[in-house]
Amino acid sequence: MRLLIVEDERDFARNLKKLLELKGFAVDWLMDGEKALNRIRLYHADYDCLIIDLTLPGIDGVTLTKSLRAENIATPIIILTGQNATEYKVELLNSGADDYVVKPFSSDELIARIASVSRRPGAPQAVMHAVGDVTIDTAAHRVLVKDTEVVLTLKEYSLLECFLRRPGEVFTREELSSQVWDFNAMTLSNVLDTHMKNLRRKLQKVGTADHFETVRGVGYRYVA
Repeated sequence: MRLLIVEDERDFARNLKKLLELKGFAVDWLMDGEKALNRIRLYHADYDCLIIDLTLPGIDGVTLTKSLRAENIATPIIILTGQNATEYKVELLNSGADDYVVKPFSSDELIARIASVSRRPGAPQAVMHAVGDVTIDTAAHRVLVKDTEVVLTLKEYSLLECFLRRPGEVFTREELSSQVWDFNAMTLSNVLDTHMKNLRRKLQKVGTADHFETVRGVGYRYVA
């Protein structure tokens, strides 16, 4: 699952990015509302959720949210705010935000809200994905082959999630790197190939067939 944080407090944003990456998310971070608007216009289909601070330089969080919704960009949005008054919460929801979190907040609360907005009708992704005998639960980060749970590393899980969201499609190495690592990551091809090798081995070990096809010179495809 890939997230974009729009937050101008450096230390807070760095810590939040690191925390979410430890939970298995691929996370990009921008500090400016104008830059965020331009990035999201171009790449909104790449993001599963946008986490936007209310007070931003250039364009504030409410204005940014209204602009995105006016352009029919439906990516789920969670607003981070220090305001706890009811009128502020109503304004955030009326702007088009899916949810809000009041600072300070726990990581468990934010992750639960990310899972919640991703389940709502109209959001681009569901929580459960099943292709053939392999199922992933994106809220719990669990993988099942039939009734057997498979323990994966965070990167292996993220790779599998990409394939199960879009079975049958060919992913280039560059696309997988940008989905699983962050937007600016420079992932060596042999690093990706090693993760893919380990993922295939773990799935086959519990009795499923090798559903991955290597498309020579391009990347990989998952076939049920």
